[in-house]
Amino acid sequence: MADRTLCLTWGQVARGREPCAMEVFNRVIGYCAKLEDEQRIERFDVLVLRPGGGPNGLLLLYGTHRQLDAVQEDERFLAFTLDAQLVVDELGQTEGWANAGVAQPMGRFQDALSTTPRQASA
Repeated sequence: MADRTLCLTWGQVARGREPCAMEVFNRVIGYCAKLEDEQRIERFDVLVLRPGGGPNGLLLLYGTHRQLDAVQEDERFLAFTLDAQLVVDELGQTEGWANAGVAQPMGRFQDALSTTPRQASA
């Protein structure tokens, strides 16, 4: 089971670049489906969000740390990232933990709580 995630977010489509943005989006989704078919990732989810001042969408890739590192070094992934930067605003990319992998950062947080002085209550 996947214990890591790679999260890509994007904001508004750059004005005048809408047809290009749709083309890039479709190519990226096809690429992710191929990664899944080839078992280079466990799965992926795409979320398109209602307009509201935050991201307009998310792409979540799930896999192991090794799988997601390999994806981020893949030439096609790097090319798609550059393509996306040309057609959307506020492209973001971050790694995280998922499923059973959440225990690792939460354990670190719990350890930090036990060693950090507590603030006096008011």
